[in-house]
Amino acid sequence: MADRGRLVCIEELPSHLILEILSSGRLSAADLACLEQTSRLFRGSHDISPLKFRSLVDFAAFQLCDSHPIFGAMPSNAQKELFDRCSENWKRVLRFLQSVEQSSDMVETSAGNQMQITTGRYHTLLISGSSVYSCGSNLCGVLGHCSGVTQCVTFSRINFPSLSHVVHVSASHNHAAFVMQSGEVFTCGDNSSFCCGHGEAGRPIFRPRLVEALKGVPCKQVATGLSFTMFLTREGHVYTCGTNTHGQLGHGDSLDRSTPKIVEQLERVGSVVQVAAGPSYSLAVTSDGTVHSFGSGSNFCLGHGEQHNELQPRVIQSFKRKGIHVIRVSAGDEHVVALDSSGYVYTWGKGYCGALGHGDEIDKTTPELLSSLKSHLAVQVCARKRKTFVLVDDGSAFGFGWMGFGSLGFTDRELSDKILKPRVLDSLRSHHISQISTGLYHTVVVTNRGLIFGFGDNERAQLGHESLRGCLKPTEIIVPETINEAADMEECV
Repeated sequence: MADRGRLVCIEELPSHLILEILSSGRLSAADLACLEQTSRLFRGSHDISPLKFRSLVDFAAFQLCDSHPIFGAMPSNAQKELFDRCSENWKRVLRFLQSVEQSSDMVETSAGNQMQITTGRYHTLLISGSSVYSCGSNLCGVLGHCSGVTQCVTFSRINFPSLSHVVHVSASHNHAAFVMQSGEVFTCGDNSSFCCGHGEAGRPIFRPRLVEALKGVPCKQVATGLSFTMFLTREGHVYTCGTNTHGQLGHGDSLDRSTPKIVEQLERVGSVVQVAAGPSYSLAVTSDGTVHSFGSGSNFCLGHGEQHNELQPRVIQSFKRKGIHVIRVSAGDEHVVALDSSGYVYTWGKGYCGALGHGDEIDKTTPELLSSLKSHLAVQVCARKRKTFVLVDDGSAFGFGWMGFGSLGFTDRELSDKILKPRVLDSLRSHHISQISTGLYHTVVVTNRGLIFGFGDNERAQLGHESLRGCLKPTEIIVPETINEAADMEECV
């Protein structure tokens, strides 16, 4: 009888078990590449892979890609184009898919921590592990602390009910929203326009409060605009509430909503996979790669070639006609950036200061391919007032638009310069950037190692530095690992 207590070397396992381990979903594309480089076992095919796969690891990467929700929703021609763009390397395809997912959700750091960063106008919110932190101006209660707090000069923990675990956060000028692991949503901030979704308008909400109207409707993402909120459910439905002057709630009228109401027209077009909120317009991406826009048509942000308001979701036909499968969008104050399933970037809206990246300041009324980045595989797009960032799959960041007090991070340019075309952020080249978010005058990034860097204006402590008024070059932000509530309040004034 075999010795059941004997340790088994992985080389002794049958190929199908090794493949099962590799494709379990617990390994990243970087992990697979490392295994392939360090062991002949993983470089070999073991007669299990069809000839089109280079190795056992390559076959495992293909299986992980094939089961990935982004890849699975792509039409076959889009899948082939992405595969070709990745030099027919399934590990790189997997890296692209995982990077896109993490850049818009939670970053899984090399140490196993989960992080997400998001910036409001003059503040920053951070998820790190099981805690949520905030710093900057507490205007209208956006930091989630008590009413006596006007500003937090360093990252300070927000208190939630003991069993709550925040998995997604969104920050705007005047309010914030938090999605829990349970799917529940909490909001805080200015509620004068019903944007917090509690059915009443009045005083600011300083501590995060549960949105009772969404009980039993588990959510996975939120997007906060200027005085309105979008809620994306796990089933792919969209709810909205708040001010509706321009039709940004998508209900076919301009009536405000005091509690979240489902956007009925989006129910009929398939599952929504991502939402984005501008100041007074909304974007929704469906699983088939279609982009729907509604709300204010100012600055051509709706992408229809005109500046009319849309009271209901309307398909951006430019993408549809060209067969472009969009997977992510970012809504800036005056322009929009989109990412397609092949890693190409498109911009439209107001071109002032070079925010669209085409080498000029000309407005684009419909989406236009950013040709200068065609040789790069983009994984995240991020827009705010007159500036744009694009992350690519090797961890580099490109920025363009208005320097805005140094918030583009180029140390050799003046604080109000215009960068008309994408330029790589050299000061962070030694780091692999996994996520980026930019506010009005400040920008914050998270690396794959869990490091946080900020640059730009810090007048309101939005970068989490107590003594600096601004950071002209990316400067590391330290977040205390363990903080008690008393210590938190000492850092808030």
